[in-house]
Amino acid sequence: MESKSGMKWKLTGSYLFSIVSIVFIVILVNTFIIVGMLWYQHLNTTGAEGESNSSETFTRNFDQYMQMENEEVTVSEEGTNALEEYGAWLQILDNNGQVVSSYSTPGTVSDHYSPMELVHKYKYMDDELNTYFLGEYGNFSYIVGIPDSDDERFVFTVDVESMISNVSQVFLVIIFVDLVIAAMIGLLFSSILIKPVNTMIERISHLKHMNFGSYPAKKPGIFKSVFANLNEVSSTLSKHDKERMKLENMRKEWISNVSHDLKTPLASMQGYAELLQDKEVDAQERIEYAEVIERQSVYIKDLIDDLNLTMRLQNDEMPMQLQETRIEPFVKEIVIDVLNDPQYKDRDISFTSDHPEKTLYIDPHLMKRAILNFIYNALMHNEEDVAVAVTLSDHTISIDDNGKGISGDIDRVFERHYRGTNTNNSKGTGLGMAIARNIVTAHGWDVEITSHMGQGTNIKIRFAANF
Repeated sequence: MESKSGMKWKLTGSYLFSIVSIVFIVILVNTFIIVGMLWYQHLNTTGAEGESNSSETFTRNFDQYMQMENEEVTVSEEGTNALEEYGAWLQILDNNGQVVSSYSTPGTVSDHYSPMELVHKYKYMDDELNTYFLGEYGNFSYIVGIPDSDDERFVFTVDVESMISNVSQVFLVIIFVDLVIAAMIGLLFSSILIKPVNTMIERISHLKHMNFGSYPAKKPGIFKSVFANLNEVSSTLSKHDKERMKLENMRKEWISNVSHDLKTPLASMQGYAELLQDKEVDAQERIEYAEVIERQSVYIKDLIDDLNLTMRLQNDEMPMQLQETRIEPFVKEIVIDVLNDPQYKDRDISFTSDHPEKTLYIDPHLMKRAILNFIYNALMHNEEDVAVAVTLSDHTISIDDNGKGISGDIDRVFERHYRGTNTNNSKGTGLGMAIARNIVTAHGWDVEITSHMGQGTNIKIRFAANF
């Protein structure tokens, strides 16, 4: 497994490499752009034939308009037209610097030039009225003058090898400096980018190891939504983990309770079976022992049936046989059945309703089981003088008692195989309330329970809106 520090530097290195590569590519592109711009500028300063439009080029190319006639230099008509268009004048000199012919020459210029004067005028352009450009045609020289010219001439010497060396050094320095700057910028941005990413990796590692604490980033920036989502995931996983632990504890307690409730009747059955083997036991005692064994076997069967029903309801595997049913006579008949039970014939059980025509789609067999379980729970876990009131309203069926109430463990009443601590009556399998609640929720309804010590308990079955 790669360390956190190694992962951090790996991400940093990858990011720096991308930044440096981008900068290096930008440098190359910029170089090509500069060269292209210089070439473009060069093309813009050339004529149709690819030659420069400068005065220097005009002078050097002027010999195309010159020709020799009788050992004298003459200028063609095209040449004189070119001079007029360019606004220039012309002087032709022999080997001694004497002017032998001229065109459009102003009166202020000289008619004889020494070699030094020619060099001086060409090199330093010190004539305030004219700018001199020199050309050569055969054994003759010529001067092209441009009045009021804006051209300037700079004289410098170049050591080509030294220049190439210096340019190379400057280029390398530029590259080095640019790369250093890129690295510094990359480190700056990587500290902004990599730290949150590294924090996210740590958060995910914490989640992997079931550490669900919230660690908000100090400066989340663009990762604000990511950290918010991680916190939500952490909170959700924390809730699920707590729920899982709660269910695990409930499962262990449930298994323990079921095991206890199975062992108790089995131990009783085993004991009475051993007594039946005693030859000294008379017939009446044998009958009593057999009745105990039968009663305990019925209890075990009921417990197994209730476990099976609970699991099927919990896993939505119980097929619902829904029928349109008038609720008032349905609930009233259930109350009558309880009162017809010899065990509860003298109990105070009442039924009231103000909606005689109300009909609902229910599974009559399962719903009867649920309502009976709620009523029996009120009767079995209170004194014999408890009063139970069953009430049908527009949206609910209520089962109220004025018994002892439930102390402290009301939230666990609907857990499978849970019995409150305020009762000594252990009749039943301990799954009645869980089965009743599952039947109600399977119909899409809700069930609520409230209780106050010494005042009694209220169970309210609330019908769904679509009913």
